[in-house]
Parts: sequence; C-alpha cells; structure tokens
Amino acid sequence: MTATLFLVSTPIGNLGDFSDRARTAVQSANLIACEDTRNTKKLIGLLGLETHADFLSYHEYNADKMRPILLEKLSQGADIVLVSDAGTPLISDPGYRLVRDCLNAGITVVPIPGANAVLPALQLSGLPSDRFLFAGFLDSKTTARRKELTELKSVPATLIFYESPHRVLDTLRDMLAVLGDRQAAVVRELTKRFEESKIGLISELITFYEQNGEPKGEIVILADRPAEKAPASFDIHAMLVQAMRGKTLRDAVDEVAAGTGLDRRKIYKEALEIKNG
Repeated sequence: MTATLFLVSTPIGNLGDFSDRARTAVQSANLIACEDTRNTKKLIGLLGLETHADFLSYHEYNADKMRPILLEKLSQGADIVLVSDAGTPLISDPGYRLVRDCLNAGITVVPIPGANAVLPALQLSGLPSDRFLFAGFLDSKTTARRKELTELKSVPATLIFYESPHRVLDTLRDMLAVLGDRQAAVVRELTKRFEESKIGLISELITFYEQNGEPKGEIVILADRPAEKAPASFDIHAMLVQAMRGKTLRDAVDEVAAGTGLDRRKIYKEALEIKNG
C-alpha cells in the first residue's frame, strides 16, 4: 500500500498563509501529527476545515517513542500530515528524523511550503541575504552559548537564531562579547498584530532593551557576517633585502612568500631586481 507524509506549514499569525494545498492535505489525511493537538484542532476549527483524521502528539520529548508508530501507520497505507504549532515543520523540531526514516523506507514525503519566520526576518533585517546560516536556538547557558557563538564567529554569512524572549539581553551581550559589535536585528511576532523589528549595532540593541525591557513573543535575532579584514601592507623590498643577507636568492624568496602569502613570482622578480640593481 502506498502512503504519503505531508509536511504542512501552519500560519504564524495570518490564517491566509494556509494554502489550498495545505487545506486539501489536512482534509484528506488519515492522521495528523502535531506538537500540541489542542492548538492544531483549534487552528483547523478557525480555518473552517472538516477532517476525520485522528490526532497524535509528536514533539521533541516523545519523538523517539512516537516515530515507530507513525512509520507503522504509513507502512499500512495511512496518509499522515505533520504540522508544527506555527510555521514550517522540521525547523527547530524533531521532524527531520521522521522524514529520514520515511525516505529510507521508500515512503513518499511531500513538503507543502508556507509560513516561516527565518526568511521574513532576513528580509526585514536589511542584512546581506546572499549567504545566511540558520543556527536554530542557542544554548540557554552562558558558557555553552558563548562556545557556540565562537564556532560561528568567522562564518562569512548572516547568522540567524531563534530565541526565547526572556533570554534576548543575555544572548545579545554574549554576541557582543564573542562576535564583536556587528550590525544586527531583533525581529518579533512576524505576520502578527505586534510585528516589530529593531535594527542597529549589537551594543545599540542592548542599550535599547535595557531601557525598554526585553521584547515579548516569538523572537528572531540576526547578526551580520564578520567585517572583511583589510589586506596587510608589506614592504617587500625591505623584507627581501633583510632575507637575502646570508641566504640564497631562492631561500630568501621562499621565506618572504611564506611570511606574506603573496605571489612568489612577483617576489622573485623583485628579488632579481635587488640582486641585479
């Protein structure tokens, strides 16, 4: 029997974000797997949808127990819809393991795109969007959080994090200490009534939230990539003169090339001019 796992993105704030494909999948599903069955049932009611599907809770804390049950039902031919409480499944939730097991078992997986906080936050931030890294939630403990930030410090891309509202200031302070004072943005409650974005240097955002209190709601924090370092300036002539004292021309060229990282051919040409000068 064939079956399909549908990955359905649920509205973050606007019910209009729920697509016709998502409506069809929900109404035809045999089972709906969701983080909180109460939230999903309420959403389906607000959308005016009718479904005869069973509901099953599937979240971070019961995923290992529930995944075999979902796979068994799929193997028996049941179509299952996997949804998150808000936004796109598999973004900071355990859904990817279910998808991986389905693919390994030859079960069809169909993503139905919809609302997601990452890309709208990137659009609102004004930060470079040609390359970005979504890093999920940082650790809640300062030491571990700073270690994670250290690993990301040199990544040449805009960094994007989800964060709990009561940790925004602590996270910004750690970002300032580890990443330096980069351009950043704090975006909250995307597509909802109180949608808001604050943009500035990390130090400026810290000052703002110290004076006005931490933001409420669902938070996305973004930080610019590291600033490009200006190329080092070397006095090649002086370095070669010094290196050629007591060394062969070849050894002197090798030494200066290794020390500067510059094109060896250009250094060799300069060395010849010094030797023949």
